[in-house]
Amino acid sequence: MFVTPSFAQEATEDAATSEPEALHTETGVDDHGATAEGSFPPFDSSTFASQILWLAITFGLFYLFMQKVVVPRIGSILENRRDRIASDFDEADRLKTEADEAIAAYEQELAEAKTKANQIAQKARDDAKAEADIERTQVESDLAAKLSQAEARIAEIKAQALGEVDTIAEDTTAAIVEQLIGEPVSKSTASSAVKAAAAGEK
Repeated sequence: MFVTPSFAQEATEDAATSEPEALHTETGVDDHGATAEGSFPPFDSSTFASQILWLAITFGLFYLFMQKVVVPRIGSILENRRDRIASDFDEADRLKTEADEAIAAYEQELAEAKTKANQIAQKARDDAKAEADIERTQVESDLAAKLSQAEARIAEIKAQALGEVDTIAEDTTAAIVEQLIGEPVSKSTASSAVKAAAAGEK
């Protein structure tokens, strides 16, 4: 089916002129803004009683819904939150107490370790001093024994030397007297002369 341009234009103009009329008829509003049935229903005084009744019923149902459903749930949520916060505080206090106890135990163990270390060091010093005293006493004893032996040996050598000196003096005296007088002198005479000379010197 073919539509001519003039026919399409006429159909468009008819639709444009008839569309506002149809719109006014469907909405019930005329050109002056008045309704076909009267005033706006919420502002109609004849429906105030039913509106108030339904408002009371709706408010009561809403109030019951809030009281029975919403408020208990919110209260349960708040109670759970309060219990959780209290539990968290208790756990924090418990952890703090455990941390304080651990710190106190650590400090006590540290003090005991320091005391034990000092005792060990003091014992080591005492043991070293005792060993040094024992070694010194032993060395002094050895030195004293060696000194006594040396003094005894010196006295022995001195006595031996003094004995030999008397013998040498007697022999020398006898030889000198023999050369002076031309006659041999007995050993006893030379010994007496040496002893007499030694006594005279003293």
